[in-house]
Amino acid sequence: MSWARCARGHHHWGPRGAAGLLVAADGAVLLQLRARWAHQGGTWSIPGGARERGESAQAAALREAEEELGIDPAVVRVTGSYVATCGGWSYETLLARAPRDLAVRDLAESDGHRWVPVDEVDDLPLHAGFRAAWSDPGRALRDFADHPG
Repeated sequence: MSWARCARGHHHWGPRGAAGLLVAADGAVLLQLRARWAHQGGTWSIPGGARERGESAQAAALREAEEELGIDPAVVRVTGSYVATCGGWSYETLLARAPRDLAVRDLAESDGHRWVPVDEVDDLPLHAGFRAAWSDPGRALRDFADHPG
């Protein structure tokens, strides 16, 4: 994979866009501490990354979650998505439900993970892109996470 430059001149990871998986359960979200060596390492976000050629956003998000946190795609239930765009480039956050006892382990690009109550997410050092999506005035991610599925 490589970087892409959008029409606004910003650099984004993935020439075909990117996708990630926001897993929620019981008023909390599963967040990943990005490995120090990764882009914006040491920040909290969701598992995600660049879309491969011909890959849907959902397939990319589930693949990345499995690669980074060992999440079995069969145990999460995708219920929707949120798309952030910038100059023709897009990042799609797939919204999913799973049980709190979901099997998770730190693999590639992950230095840790934890379930974070919705009202504590803002207190963490968040990846800039995730912070922007989480803070969106429409509250799509917060409202999804804050309501039982």
